[in-house]
This record gives sequence, C-alpha cells and structure tokens, in this order.
Amino acid sequence: MMKSEPAILSKGIKTPLAGLLRKGLDFILPPLCFSCRGAVETQGGLCVACWSTLRFITRPHCEVCGYPFPHQMPGGMLCASCHRKKPVYDRALAAIAYNPASRPLILSFKYGERTEGLKTMARWLKSAGAELLPETGLIIPVPLHPRRLWQRRFNQSALLALALAKATGKAVDVLALSRKKNTRSQGGLNRTQRHRNVWAAFQVPGNKIERIRGRHILLVDDVLTTGATAENCARALKKAGADKVFVLTLARVVEPLRRL
Repeated sequence: MMKSEPAILSKGIKTPLAGLLRKGLDFILPPLCFSCRGAVETQGGLCVACWSTLRFITRPHCEVCGYPFPHQMPGGMLCASCHRKKPVYDRALAAIAYNPASRPLILSFKYGERTEGLKTMARWLKSAGAELLPETGLIIPVPLHPRRLWQRRFNQSALLALALAKATGKAVDVLALSRKKNTRSQGGLNRTQRHRNVWAAFQVPGNKIERIRGRHILLVDDVLTTGATAENCARALKKAGADKVFVLTLARVVEPLRRL
C-alpha cells in the first residue's frame, strides 16, 4: 500500500523543512488523479475532468434507503422498494452514484490499492452522512472473510471507516463485526441470489456484544447495490443488541430498481 507522505509529515509537523520534504516528494512522485492517473496539483485529489463527471447524491431521495428521486418529492417519501418492505437497517445514504464515471475510481481503490484519495473520500462520506453522524455511537466497516482479506491484503471498507472516524472524531471498531462465511463475490448475481449468498454470513464476536448493545451503529461500505450485504450486517448487529443501524457508502447503484 503506497504511502503518499513520509512518516514525519503524517505527524502534522508544520515547518519549512516539512514543506520542502513535501515538495521533494511531489517532484519524485508527482501528484496524480486517483481515478484516471492524470496530473493534479495535490496528492489525493481528482482532476477537473473526473470531478465534473461524478454525480453526488443529494435530496430528494428515499428517507430509508437513500435512493435518489429524479424530481422533487414531498418530505418523508419512500421509494417503491422500501414502501413494499422496509430493509433491516434504519437508514442508508451514499456519497456518489455508481456509474461509468465513478466506476474506475471505485475499482482502482478496491482492487488497485490506490489509497491516496482516502482523505477526499472521507470528506465525501462526512458530507453525505451529515444527517446520520450526530446520532452515531460507533462506526463499523463491512468485514471481509479472513481468507479474502489475506488474498486482497486490505479491507477497503475498513480503510473508509478509519478515515471517516479520523475526519469526524467518532469511535470506530474494525473488529466489531466478522464474516463467518467465505461467500462468493456478489458480482454477476441478481437481487435474490445476492441475498441468499450473504444470508447469515455475519456475526458480532462475543467479546464485542457489550460494545454494540444499545448503540446507534454506522455501517460503512464502498458500494450499495441491492442492499443484501447491508441488510445481513444490520441483522447481525441488531441481533447483538444494536438500537439502530445506519448505512453509509461511498457509492450506490442508481439504476431503476427491479424485483428479481
């Protein structure tokens, strides 16, 4: 995992020497857009072209799952899916739409170890979750199975959760939820298959139950697609005594919802 700054700068030392070191680092490793790898002014930034194509999700949206509406709606409205059946989690919000413009950004972070944009993504999460964060008692990432974690070397959701906790001052626990089943990838599965794939796949370890009980949990993940993973995580957290479970993701699929 590439570090964008030397350790001396990560401690927040603001001296002329630190500035020179930063300039020297930028000369050796020129700042690149963390999506398209084009030149940018500062480490961890997006170029103008990539920034302009992103769709940030704002109101109006479903009050439960955060699905964006195409036009203005009365306050408190639910999407058709949540109206039929509310999810296990209490509320979900996302920063950007997952589409051809944001896909390279997400995939380069998830599989390409392009982590220099974490601070920027944490700011997006903080802004998107502004309604949820005041009630949040603990931030928890969606976990990977140990075997998958060993293969991938890092959990992108845990990195997002840690970065968000640092940006907000909220407590975070990356071990408060575990994945007990090494499920297959959700890619290529329809809605029903996704829910079956992750059914009962998560649990709260016994030594973490007291930390969960009675609290409002903010579950952090990279992408919300059908909500299958978020719902099964929420089910495990509520079984352990969580009072409420909110979901905050970097991106979400915004294609028309279909019953599969």
